[in-house]
Amino acid sequence: MSLEEVARRAGVSTATVSRVLNNLDVVKPSTRARVLKAIAELNYHPNLHARTLAGGRSNTIGMIASNLENPFFFDVFRALDSEARAHGYEVVVAHTDYDPERLVRSVRLMIGRRVAGLAVVVSEMDASLINELRAARTPCVFYDVGRPQERMANIRVNYRRGIERLVEYLHDLGHRRLAFVGHHSTLGPTSEREIAFLDTVKRFPEMEWRTQADRDSFEGGRLAALRILSGGFQPTAIICVNDIMAVGVLRALRDRGLRIPEDVSVTGFDNIRLAEYCEPPLTTVHIPRDEIGRLAFAALVPDRDLPNVAGQEIVLEPEVVLRASTARART
Repeated sequence: MSLEEVARRAGVSTATVSRVLNNLDVVKPSTRARVLKAIAELNYHPNLHARTLAGGRSNTIGMIASNLENPFFFDVFRALDSEARAHGYEVVVAHTDYDPERLVRSVRLMIGRRVAGLAVVVSEMDASLINELRAARTPCVFYDVGRPQERMANIRVNYRRGIERLVEYLHDLGHRRLAFVGHHSTLGPTSEREIAFLDTVKRFPEMEWRTQADRDSFEGGRLAALRILSGGFQPTAIICVNDIMAVGVLRALRDRGLRIPEDVSVTGFDNIRLAEYCEPPLTTVHIPRDEIGRLAFAALVPDRDLPNVAGQEIVLEPEVVLRASTARART
């Protein structure tokens, strides 16, 4: 079905049909009614991409995420989508699975769609993409990667402080053998958590520690924990890079007949809903995903009802949430 067929059915020009689709007031009410009737009869759906090219603007916002299997990324999307819909925008999402090549393709696809703005919520980044986005003059907001500049904002979390608080808390509980379970240790935001762990445990000479990494998933957490246990190291506490890996660690410990937290304490990071409802409920670090989504929209589509944060860097402070997965170290 084409624009021309709608125009023939309504007895008008294609330009008139286009004016109706773009809700322009220059069309007479009787003519508008005729065009809308023809659209309904023919079940015509406009080519939104073509309309964007013609009008030079879009009511679509793009979001690129590293791993939509991780509820953290989905929570950010949901908050961004809610804010966008409230202001008349739609959100289209791409998923990279931490693959830099997929990130490049996704960014170029979003530029090609002429999105009104782009939220890049990833742990991987290709520096050349910053230049492409700047040349395309696409408003962007990055989470934890990139630097603020014209049309580009950055939202990041003080991961170091969150990890420091976890290590200090476990040390106060008497834990002296700690393990860290991470993933994709070469990526900036996730490696920052491991680096913070190593820097903090080194402040305590009596501490022993091990690190292990696997895929960002429940299974990845389970496998990483099993490798730590199989290596002969017996941690009294395990700090995990995020909550979904921590749930995998809980499974591995139970499979080995270890009690949580009597034998091993476990902590996560992010405070996704699952952390509250798993067994036992998970001690973790809260990251405000709703606020990240709202701030991302405010950076992309400045509005008098929202703070204008375009071109700024916003640093969020994490909070430790204590639950039943941690306790004093066994003697």
